[in-house]
Amino acid sequence: MVEGDRIIKINIEEEMKSAYIDYSMSVIVSRALPDVRDGLKPVHRRVLFGMNELGVTSGKPYKKSARIVGEVLGKFHPHGDTSVYYAMVRMAQPWSMRYQLVDGQGNFGSVDGDSPAAMRYTEARLNRLAEEALIDIEKDTVDFQLNFDDSLKEPTVLPTRIPLLLVNGASGIAVGMATNMPPHNLSDSVDAIIAYIDNPEIDIESLIGIIKAPDFPTGGTIYGYQGVKDAYLTGRGRIVIRAKSDVETDKNGREKIVINEIPYQVNKAELIIKIADLVNEKKIDGISNVNDESDRDGMRIVIDLKKEAIANVVLNHLYKYTALQSSFGVNSIALVKGRPELLNLKAIISNFVEHRHDVVIRRTQFELQQAEKRAHILEGLIIASDNIDEVIKIIRAANTPDEAREKLIQRFELTDIQSRAIVEMRLRQLTGLEQGKLREEYDNLMQVIAHLKEILANIDLRMDIIKKELLEIKTKYNDNRRTDIVYSSEEFNPEDFYADEEMIITVSHLGYIKRTPLAEFRTQNRGGVGSKGAGMRDEDFIEHIYPASMHHTLLFFTKNGRCFWLKVYEIPEGNKSTKGRAIQNLLNIDSDDTVKAFIRIKRLGEDVEFANSHYIIMGTKKGVIKKSLLADYSRPRQNGVNAITIKDGDELIEARLTNGKNEILLATKSGRAIRFNESTVRCIGRTGQGVRGITLTAEHDEVVGMVCVKSMDEDILVVSEKGFGKRSKIEDYRVTNRGGKGVKTMKITDKTGNLISIKNVTDDNDLMIINKSGITIRLAVIDVRTTGRATQGVRFINLEKKHDEIASVTKVMAQRLEDELMAVENEELPEEGDVTSKADDENDSE
Repeated sequence: MVEGDRIIKINIEEEMKSAYIDYSMSVIVSRALPDVRDGLKPVHRRVLFGMNELGVTSGKPYKKSARIVGEVLGKFHPHGDTSVYYAMVRMAQPWSMRYQLVDGQGNFGSVDGDSPAAMRYTEARLNRLAEEALIDIEKDTVDFQLNFDDSLKEPTVLPTRIPLLLVNGASGIAVGMATNMPPHNLSDSVDAIIAYIDNPEIDIESLIGIIKAPDFPTGGTIYGYQGVKDAYLTGRGRIVIRAKSDVETDKNGREKIVINEIPYQVNKAELIIKIADLVNEKKIDGISNVNDESDRDGMRIVIDLKKEAIANVVLNHLYKYTALQSSFGVNSIALVKGRPELLNLKAIISNFVEHRHDVVIRRTQFELQQAEKRAHILEGLIIASDNIDEVIKIIRAANTPDEAREKLIQRFELTDIQSRAIVEMRLRQLTGLEQGKLREEYDNLMQVIAHLKEILANIDLRMDIIKKELLEIKTKYNDNRRTDIVYSSEEFNPEDFYADEEMIITVSHLGYIKRTPLAEFRTQNRGGVGSKGAGMRDEDFIEHIYPASMHHTLLFFTKNGRCFWLKVYEIPEGNKSTKGRAIQNLLNIDSDDTVKAFIRIKRLGEDVEFANSHYIIMGTKKGVIKKSLLADYSRPRQNGVNAITIKDGDELIEARLTNGKNEILLATKSGRAIRFNESTVRCIGRTGQGVRGITLTAEHDEVVGMVCVKSMDEDILVVSEKGFGKRSKIEDYRVTNRGGKGVKTMKITDKTGNLISIKNVTDDNDLMIINKSGITIRLAVIDVRTTGRATQGVRFINLEKKHDEIASVTKVMAQRLEDELMAVENEELPEEGDVTSKADDENDSE
């Protein structure tokens, strides 16, 4: 070690902490964050001040950008020339700044992300608006500090009359924090500031009513208002911005989407490339071509659609997958008295008003000092003019100017400043006219001094001056809002991505479901034989087939009392030959649970009146009946909800949608049935157990079916285990009280076996009867004659095997109607409230 060197031992952890804090504060204060008073970061402030010092104002010729950058670099900003140039360029870009502060000439880049030309090629000068930010800077309105080499002074803040932080926003990344503040309309901002001046106790909600929302230079639409409110109330929020678009039709009838405005800070060229990539990757369908037809008159991105495409659906996909919908994360952090703070809307306004108030005071004090100095001199000149002969004599008699001043001071009790002014007075001021002007100037100056003193003594007068200057700014630079506001919408609705097209829903007996576009069935002429879904197993068949639209909702009810939801667009699409997908794989159903019924609703959760006037009736194997409002099931959950509490040994067998005025029939396997009015069942919540619908007479007896009577034109059909059945009129079942034992619906003997099924039928139904041996038989209901209620019935099918029995009976659409539906050309969808279930697939309309 060289003699005299010293090694100082320090704690490395403490040194790193100290050095990092110093570094981070330097970045925060001197580089990355704007000052809340003038809304500028140091580099922008230095560019504007440097241009002003260079005399490159709005009324002067442009100067080379390199000359301006050199001025700022050499005097105030000891960093790279690129940082200075790009800061100046951004202040001249109409798509970056809501109100430009620099008037640029030449290539200053583009909204496509093109770089500006080199600084040696471009020219610039201050914009008129920037001069409003620099006005009165020479009147000691702001503090100055030494520049980097202590050779010059630069302002610590500009005395701006414009709330630049509001109207142009700010963005910057510091160390450990960042700021991202949106721009606003100047007129709205001025109105909000004046409202605050008039009432400093005004709340933020009232200010929001005035300033409404950010106003971005590229226009667009603010989609949803909650993020705006959060930003204004707390300083942080997420504002969603959508592009503005129109749908046009060309001469061939093809639609095209025309984008006129894009979200703030979105690169147009990259946006178009992204759209093209999504089309090539087939992530977005329906687009045939994308063209950029933008010119000097405005932006125009043309997206040509395919013939079958629906413009709104394509547009919603574009919003989801591209920057046509972007979010602006507001983080309103700015320097307040040299320290970073998170600011709400009122805090930003109050700090600006405080700054303007300070500027007005300092400007008034400066003007008062200047006026008093001039008045002091005028007083001396007036004394001299009143004694002009004697003054001339004293001056002529003096050997030197200093001697003349001394003699004037002694003779007229003048100050040194006054005596100097008299000695330096020009001969023309000795004329009578000039002497009159002196007295007039002095009188006017005394009035000015009195007014300035009044301003300094009266805060209301100072606030009126601030308001007056703000209104002048508003009058000069007022313009209309560019960004629209859609208050209601917040998030994407999944339905937005699917056209409300007509579908055919088919469900097989074994629980396979699919949707097929109705257009597939329209290829045949009416009267054709149709084409039922093929690809079924031998023991499976189509149990339900009905039309629906993509925006319908299906409610699924399981034997354990759970309710699940599926939108039609969530059901896998298949063609006429595919069997579909197992319902078990689409819902989060337990392995020991199965779907027993499903109900179709057109606009679940949207039509409140319908949901509150309709009910879901459920029946269980042990004779329990439950009635709940449809509204209780209007909020879908992925894992389902409890629709009814099922006791041990019981299970749900049926669920139907009703209007509250229907009648219910329950039948037991012992051959008894009960009919009662739905109104006798009180409405209870989702988790309730229900009430007794029918009393079971034997320990092993159970309910085999529930029928909801909606039309007296229907008949009741019952089937027993050994193939017997009968069809009776509903009137044969008298209305009784709920909970009774019921009446005989079929004479049960060893020959007939227990009752297995009860259905409400018409001539437009068929029966699908499945034996335990696996044989399936289709029987037309129209071939079954109507008989009395208490009879044994007739044999529907012959069971070939000795111990064979009927396993299940399902009512389906008659073959002729099914064929017609399969070949339909213009099938109308059923009305809202149409229902279907595992026991009844008819489209019952309320």
